[in-house]
Amino acid sequence: MGGRELAVDAAGRWKGADRAVLLAHGAGSDRNGATLVAVADALAAAGVPSLRFDYPYRTAGRKAPDRAAVLDETTRAAAAELARRSKLPPDRLVLGGRSMGGRYCSLVVGDEHDPVPALGLLLLGYPLHALGKADRPRAEHFPHLSVPCLFVSGTRDAMAGRDDLVRAAKHIEGTVSFHWLDGADHGYRTRKSTGRTADDVAAEVARVSAEWVTGLPM
Repeated sequence: MGGRELAVDAAGRWKGADRAVLLAHGAGSDRNGATLVAVADALAAAGVPSLRFDYPYRTAGRKAPDRAAVLDETTRAAAAELARRSKLPPDRLVLGGRSMGGRYCSLVVGDEHDPVPALGLLLLGYPLHALGKADRPRAEHFPHLSVPCLFVSGTRDAMAGRDDLVRAAKHIEGTVSFHWLDGADHGYRTRKSTGRTADDVAAEVARVSAEWVTGLPM
């Protein structure tokens, strides 16, 4: 990473684990985002260690995400750090995270020329397109994804409509699973009328993620 130190938080017991999970944050959050922490805690309870990390712009206190090359490099470095800590081969690691972070994990795994091996991809609120730009989907690498993928998305996600995401995911070679958060938007927020709190949604995401990760065949 050009000499930059990777800011990380680890959860769970590493010794004896047969898989581990990398959790990358979304563009407007950091490694301590509520959903990532909830998923990490659920994984730890299920006996799966995880590693959360910050992209350089967050470590530096900036709001605007780093350039694509830096995001790519940092994601690769974080995956390598997870392999080092877990002492597991890369193909026994699940990579993923929230929105932008999950997207970059999918990009490095689906890189046509230098793919990062993985056991699966955990995509929490995949940003299929920028707001208002549904005609420009971020799915050009999907045909190069041959690992199992779980998409956990809200039914009101303005950056990934249900029909559009399902259609795009048909190009993925690996087994694809979906979990839809009823009434949730891209930030996993729900309307007050639903009676659901942010903690309720985070708990659902954490439960579904842990069940899927532990169910992946080796």
